[in-house]
Amino acid sequence: MVRVIDGGPTTAEETNAAAGRERRNRGQLVLLAAVALGVALVPLILAYLQLGYHDDVRAGTGASPAEQAEQTLQRGLHEATADVPFEYSWRDRDAAVGEVRRRLVPILDSIERSSLDQGVAITISYNGTRAGEWADSNCPGGPSREFGPCLVDRGMIVQDRQDRTHVLGAAFDVTVTTPEQERQFSVTIVHHPE
Repeated sequence: MVRVIDGGPTTAEETNAAAGRERRNRGQLVLLAAVALGVALVPLILAYLQLGYHDDVRAGTGASPAEQAEQTLQRGLHEATADVPFEYSWRDRDAAVGEVRRRLVPILDSIERSSLDQGVAITISYNGTRAGEWADSNCPGGPSREFGPCLVDRGMIVQDRQDRTHVLGAAFDVTVTTPEQERQFSVTIVHHPE
């Protein structure tokens, strides 16, 4: 029996062979697409695992609201003071302190709002007395010191280093209030511990 199909195979045997090739080609195409998709997903999976993704970051940290507040203050002060020595001379230290405090406002607001949905209220204020105690204990005195004196201005510890203003740290009073208790503590965040 001979079949004629628009210039295609002329025998049943040729028709079956052509259909088999078509199925193999389709199967190879599906396999190739699956491999390409798998290769594309590998970097995404690795990034996911390295970042340690959590739906709720606070739930994944295991840190208390007080610890989270202290960690956020540390990062925030570091970011707010990084370019101060390049922008402010020692003569302009008052403006430098004002600018750092302005940069910290959204960070402090964020900390204070961070746990409200869990019934935890956090309040933060600057502590000039504690900042002064740190400066007295950690800033060297005398004529052979490498840098200028440390000064405390509005809770910030600043130092003259080669006529540039360096913010060494800041001191804060933190109050964490939950329905069960109120915890108050003071913390000195040091940006440049030397």
